[in-house]
Amino acid sequence: MIEKIFKAYDVRATYPSPLNEEDAWKVGHATGLFLKRSRQNLPPEKRVGREDAVVVGRDMRPHSPGLAGALCEGLRSTGMNVIDVGMIDTSFIYFAINQLDAVGGIQTTASHNPINYNGFKISGPKAKPIGAASGLDDIKRIAMSLARVGPTGVQGTYEQVDLWDEYKKKVRSFLDLKRPLTVAIDASNGMAGKMVPRVFGDVANLKIVPVLFEITGSFVHEPNPLVEKNLDMLKEKMRQQPVDFGCCFDGDADRAIFLDEQERMIGSDMTTALLAENFLSMPANKGAAVVYDLRSSHVVKDVVSALGGQPVRDRVGHAFIKKTMAEKNAVFGGELSGHIYFRDYYYADSAAIAFARVLSILSAQDKPLSQLISRYHKYRQSGEVNFEVEDKDGKIRELADRYKSAQIDYLDGITVELGDWWFNVRKSNTEPLLRLNVEAKDQALLDEKFAELKKVLGKPAEGH
Repeated sequence: MIEKIFKAYDVRATYPSPLNEEDAWKVGHATGLFLKRSRQNLPPEKRVGREDAVVVGRDMRPHSPGLAGALCEGLRSTGMNVIDVGMIDTSFIYFAINQLDAVGGIQTTASHNPINYNGFKISGPKAKPIGAASGLDDIKRIAMSLARVGPTGVQGTYEQVDLWDEYKKKVRSFLDLKRPLTVAIDASNGMAGKMVPRVFGDVANLKIVPVLFEITGSFVHEPNPLVEKNLDMLKEKMRQQPVDFGCCFDGDADRAIFLDEQERMIGSDMTTALLAENFLSMPANKGAAVVYDLRSSHVVKDVVSALGGQPVRDRVGHAFIKKTMAEKNAVFGGELSGHIYFRDYYYADSAAIAFARVLSILSAQDKPLSQLISRYHKYRQSGEVNFEVEDKDGKIRELADRYKSAQIDYLDGITVELGDWWFNVRKSNTEPLLRLNVEAKDQALLDEKFAELKKVLGKPAEGH
């Protein structure tokens, strides 16, 4: 049963079945053994300060304390020392790993999933993500081989550490508020309900209008800000009083979606363009690389190129974006999912820092956010549309054959460039779905080409 809880990038499932405290112990034990084995015979310069310590945090779900506790016992049963940083947003764990110079860290969370889900996001030294290709499959194999849980004859230490002051200082180093702003924030009954007051609550000239800051162990709306209906309460609050913009965080507060002052949702690729322009305009970042996921609007590439930066397309997924950013020393990276990454935050994603930068950019102008973003609306986009397809590889081959005269690459699924329009089709990791994104120079061409692609892909899945 335990194999069902392991996914491509993390451990995630419904609680208490198939994920429970016994599984949590096994994940902890397996992670401890994996980290020990993977660090054997390293030269001194590749070691971290605390090779024997793993940082553990958790979100606000009712079962997170029990799962995190069992996880800690599993880690300690390998001789690993555990540093418990308490109830935190997921981006906090990346800070804690680096601040404490630990060998790794695990956040107990199920991100934006419903309240009956939970799981673990596992990181290695320097907060590098551990996914299927970088160790999670090994952790899975070890966990599946464990016949029992309980004492092993060794036990690492356990300590609780409060790093909120240090975390606040780090995030606030990205904030430069030049004029008063009022912002409506929907915390989705998630970790932003703790993080926002702790990090931004005492910022001079910042007025926060809160929505669903209460941590109650349940969600009033699904904590996924990418779904437009989940923004309804935030929009309603924005109607009640004038605000400069709105912001909705997901459950574990590592992603944020922004709304302009007219309550319009801003696509994360538009946020990427805004932040890329901001970072590349700094003299210290002249010519720097910016990494973006290949579903993003071509406007991201246009903006980065126009400012003399190096636009780098990459596969979807934080493991790929973080790796490419480190290789290219990219100043910044953005994904359509709402994950925003920063070189000066260990190449890791942080919604808190993204929020701080949007505040800083807007406060340096006398224009509304809608006007800043409207400059990037050069093209028309379909948004991501899912199609139910059993033979996913066969359908991709069919598309390649149909558009064989175009410029094609297979970096992630198939991307087809045809001058005035382009599209990408990717496979779902877990379902019989193909995911389509189309962009064109105008709405008429977009409509025409979307209809053309539907003839090949079939009827969109329910909900599209």
